[in-house]
Amino acid sequence: MSERRDDPRREARGYVLGYAAALLLTSVAFALVRWPVLASTATYALVLALALIQIVVQFRCFLHIGLKRSTRDDLQLILFSSLIIALMVGGTLVILFNLRMRMM
Repeated sequence: MSERRDDPRREARGYVLGYAAALLLTSVAFALVRWPVLASTATYALVLALALIQIVVQFRCFLHIGLKRSTRDDLQLILFSSLIIALMVGGTLVILFNLRMRMM
């Protein structure tokens, strides 16, 4: 019975932690770009790393996708969808850059 009462609290705490982490990661990325203290390549790499961490936080806290066996199917579906989207975007970019080179 007490486990049922704790579930909404645990869920709310997960949302709050996810929101705080997302807000912190976004703020750090914004600050790195707005007030540059590093070289441009280092800033780019750091913002990319923060974006990847943000994706993990979004999956874990808001989509409730973890490494448990019950959620592994959802994770595989999302990873496969991401792969398909990456292939489509990559193929489109290859075609566009190829056309650009031929036009020059």
